[in-house]
Amino acid sequence: MSTDFLPIRGYDHVEFYVGNAKQAAHFYEKVFGFTPVAKMGLETGCRDRASYVLQQGGARFVFTSAFGPDHEVTRHVALHGDGVKVIALEVGDCESAVREAKSRGATVIQKATAFQDEQGTLKTGILRYAGDTVFKFVERTGYRGPFAPGYKPLTPVGRPRPVGIAAIDHMVTNVYLGEMNYWVGWYAQILGFTQLKHFSDKDISTEYSALMSKVMENGTGKCKFPINEPAEGKKRSQIDEFLEYYAGPGVQHVAMNVPDICAAVRELRQRDIDFLRVPDTYYEDLKSRIGAIEEDYAELRELGILVDRDEDGYLLQIFTQPMQDRPTLFYELIERHGCRGFGQGNFKALFVSLEREQERRGNL
Repeated sequence: MSTDFLPIRGYDHVEFYVGNAKQAAHFYEKVFGFTPVAKMGLETGCRDRASYVLQQGGARFVFTSAFGPDHEVTRHVALHGDGVKVIALEVGDCESAVREAKSRGATVIQKATAFQDEQGTLKTGILRYAGDTVFKFVERTGYRGPFAPGYKPLTPVGRPRPVGIAAIDHMVTNVYLGEMNYWVGWYAQILGFTQLKHFSDKDISTEYSALMSKVMENGTGKCKFPINEPAEGKKRSQIDEFLEYYAGPGVQHVAMNVPDICAAVRELRQRDIDFLRVPDTYYEDLKSRIGAIEEDYAELRELGILVDRDEDGYLLQIFTQPMQDRPTLFYELIERHGCRGFGQGNFKALFVSLEREQERRGNL
């Protein structure tokens, strides 16, 4: 059995570059139910930007914005809108991880670097990824603080109201036509990932548009990264739309595990989160196609939740509308009952819904 040359413990955090970090943090706290954990800014001695750290279950989000116009964060937001800049993975040995990645051809933006304060030492290293997105290795075994040196603890105002988000399940990257296989090879060579699934344009298509997707995962299966590229179609696909409005490759959506998707969706609807709705015809033969599940099919239909099954079990999933006016970043909620897939049986219905939204925006 081959040894894992780059052991990854799991997702450490996701950092978003946004136009207003304070407002973004407020939104994710009050709407998605994340708990504020830490902050970096003027009051902590950082003169050029502010960052807020929020957490729910094992999912940790960081929102960063800059104080001035001539700053990397400001330029990123001007080009892409609010979006994911950093995918951070926890490792046991940052120096080894960066060294292994570099020896296999990774472009290292920041070598393994130690950051210290009275709470200990945190080490990070950064690799170039697709578009302007980066991967960060984080070694935090020697650090006891709330997040990282330079951050102070935050106390929530009022009582946090979580919706049940337990962890990040997977993160999807959209790339240009012809680039998917390059990044599949990159995951395999640089990070030691293996291919879990492959969906062709025959799997994910309608009369008008199509996409292709391959899913890469690490040795433990904790970290999964589908990579999408557009396929030839009569009209522009959702991937083409994303690439236009994000101005390049980037993270299309973050999927988060929930133990009770019905409860989570009900609560998020109460908080005015809009979800993508598939045509009602999707539910007509759903029970005969999926079989026995623990949930009530009538409730799933009412809430617009999708179901799929593979040889290992079934899953339930739903997708939000984009988080901003640009049709770019959105979220998926997913509840797994053994199933390791990504809802292949739902792709057709989802594509019809996505095309309907594209048409409404004048982008199909």
